[in-house]
Amino acid sequence: MKTWTRPTVPRLPGFGPIPRIFDSATRRLVETSTEDVASIYVCGITPYDATHLGHAATYLAYDTLIRLWLDAGLSVDYVQNSTDVDDPLLERAARDGVDWRDLAAAQTELFRGDMEQLRIIPPDHYVAVTEVIGEVADAVKILEDAGLAYAVDSPDAAPDLYFDSSFTAPAWHLGAESNLDRATMLELSAERGGDPQRSGKRDPLDPLLWRSERSDDPAWDSVLGRGRPGWHVECSVIAMKYLRSPITVNGGGSDLIFPHHEFSAGHATALNGQALAGIYSHAGMVAYHGEKMSKSLGNLVLVSRLAAADIDPRVIRLALLSEHYRSDWEWTDAHLDIARKRLERWTTWAATMADETDAFLAELRLVLSDDLDSPAALTAIDSHIAAGGSASVVLVDAIDALLGVQLL
Repeated sequence: MKTWTRPTVPRLPGFGPIPRIFDSATRRLVETSTEDVASIYVCGITPYDATHLGHAATYLAYDTLIRLWLDAGLSVDYVQNSTDVDDPLLERAARDGVDWRDLAAAQTELFRGDMEQLRIIPPDHYVAVTEVIGEVADAVKILEDAGLAYAVDSPDAAPDLYFDSSFTAPAWHLGAESNLDRATMLELSAERGGDPQRSGKRDPLDPLLWRSERSDDPAWDSVLGRGRPGWHVECSVIAMKYLRSPITVNGGGSDLIFPHHEFSAGHATALNGQALAGIYSHAGMVAYHGEKMSKSLGNLVLVSRLAAADIDPRVIRLALLSEHYRSDWEWTDAHLDIARKRLERWTTWAATMADETDAFLAELRLVLSDDLDSPAALTAIDSHIAAGGSASVVLVDAIDALLGVQLL
């Protein structure tokens, strides 16, 4: 699947430090890479109601990480999926009376445009689930043959296949990535696409691997018969196809900690015996009007609507960078007001740019490398400007390279 245009990222003098980020599995800050190549898989959108600010904040977080890796002299392999067939997408298409494929295509194109406006570095491989149906089915067949997938009867179709979450290995056991107790897992499974109440399952937490064909439901021919994949195994297969295991970072919103990232990791280990990732990283949730910004609530602030209101995409980017990526926070109009004034100050300052080096670059790199602390970086730049610090070529380029904000 095509991606979007890559922004130009200036090359700065020297190299920045290897960034540290918070690993949800171990609950500590860890250095992200000690090798020459860093790899990252970020879970993509289900393409409807794109692109709200919760999406944008997540992809901006990992854009910052990638920019820091590049500044540290690393090569980066980046993969992102698009869940372009899934129950919520099908339900939205049916509600609106449109073909689900047309809805997915239109919303994916809107997402691409939003990412390009925000100057988010695109993935090297942008993969639609519908592009890998056969490969996912082959992986599920491997699990079935190994005794790790089992059939659950359905009254209106052939049996579905589920993953046996009692599977354990040195690299994974249930709860290894999420660190959650069973009661919380059951609650989140019911809220986030699981079906803990379905009869016939060995364990209520066992996730769906393959859904057999139903009438009026998309289905593909495969080694398993006609049907479509479950949610979690799709990401496992895509990540393993394009990235060497274990990948450096598996990223996404914190609402993916369980069950999605937990079982994506479990499926991957069951298939190849290795951990899916060395680090599991999660961005916080963005609220609006007192509630988490979500499609189900309809309290969405869309990037495209802000842009249509002539809000500079740099202002949107600065507004999002003003909150720490791991924090849960609430969007207000004040975020835009503050970001707009900040951009005005910075662009006025940058217009006085002189061709000289700047020792402030080291400070900026250090601040950002400490768990992607963009709010502290913005504050440090504000203080540098307020103290009469020069607008050197290097520093203006650094704001572009590290924060993705072009001032000139």
